Order: sequence, then C-alpha cells, then structure tokens
Amino acid sequence: MTRRITADRISVAGVELVGDLIVEDHAVGLVLFAHGSGSSRHSPRNRAVASALNRRGLATLLVDLLTADEERLDEQTGQLRFDIGLLADRVVGIVDWLGGQPDTAMLPLGLFGASTGAAAALVAAAARPAAVRAVVSRGGRPDLSGPALLEVQAPTLLIVGERDTYVWELNERARNSLRALAELRIIPTATHLFEEPGTLDQVAEQAGDWFGTYLPPAAGAAGREGR
Repeated sequence: MTRRITADRISVAGVELVGDLIVEDHAVGLVLFAHGSGSSRHSPRNRAVASALNRRGLATLLVDLLTADEERLDEQTGQLRFDIGLLADRVVGIVDWLGGQPDTAMLPLGLFGASTGAAAALVAAAARPAAVRAVVSRGGRPDLSGPALLEVQAPTLLIVGERDTYVWELNERARNSLRALAELRIIPTATHLFEEPGTLDQVAEQAGDWFGTYLPPAAGAAGREGR
C-alpha cells in the first residue's frame, strides 16, 4: 500500500518549498529529484521516472526548487534556473530535511538530476557525501557543477540522448573528470528531452537499475527479509 504525503512546507534556507513525497510501505530507498531549466515537480518526464521507481519499491520526492515568486521571475529572465549555487543549496537543505523526517530518515538516499538540476545534484552530493549514496543525471549539465565535480563520492550514472550531441560531449568530459565510479549511457535516437517513443522508459529502467545496485538496503530491511 502506498502512503502519499504532500510536503507543502519544506523550510530551506529561509524559504518554503513545495514537494510531493511518495513513500511505499517497506520502501528500500529514496530518490530526490532535482529539476532544472525551468522545470518543476509537475514535469511529466520526471513524474514518469518517479512512478517507475515507485514500482521498484523506492520512495520519491519531487520538489520545486524555486518559490512561486521566483518561478515567475525566472519565466521572465531565465536567470535563476542557471543559479547552480542557489539550487544546490536548496537540494542540500532538502537532503538535511529528509534526514530529520521519521518516514525518510532511515532510507538510503539517491539524487536524480535533470538538465541544470543535475549540476545542483552533483554539488549537493559533494557537500553531503555521507547522505547521498548514488546519483543519476538525465540530459544533465554536470559541467556547471564546477570544482565540486571532483569531490563527488557517490556512484554516478550519466544518461544522455544519442542526438543530444552537445550535452553528450559535456557528459563525456564530466565522466572522465569524476573521481567516483561513473558511467555514461547513451540512449539511441533520443534528443535532449527524451520525447521519442520508448526512450524515457529506457531512462527509468537504467536509473532504477543504478539505484537498485548502489543504494544500500534500508535500515531494517534485512530483519524484515529474515522473518
């Protein structure tokens, strides 16, 4: 049975952010989604991936990294979506918040970042190495994470569309720079938004496999399995 919690007041760095947290009974891990480039928790692509992860027994949190006022400003200027420092600080704050919630504190945590949100996820992973156990990037901009890229310790999967050649090149450079375990996976025929039939399903499958491999068992899972 699924328990759905709307976390409508996540206080982070002096602001309140809105998110949708889904925790399956006996969840084996938790994935926090970091959106980017004008996206939000309502992104149909990220929600589709989150649903696939839920079916694998993973809890998910999709959260807006900008407030409503900031989103309106960003729609006019496009500046905040590239403010990686701001976005990363908020991802770090949410990671800390999750560590203090009874439903999520004991769940091993992974980060799923898309576009500029991937850079924020990598910076957050570098800032919270004990908390973040795995990272997946979809069409991400890891180049925007700056020096923090070298400090990432979590196993990192970079997923890029075959026809997204510019981002492919940026991700290949990032893969070669990462000191942590890192893999680059190319989805055939896919462009940046993975709108081609079946391509987003491949993203969800590969992300699920990665988190399934690198998120350790949730606290108490071994005990439940032995009963």
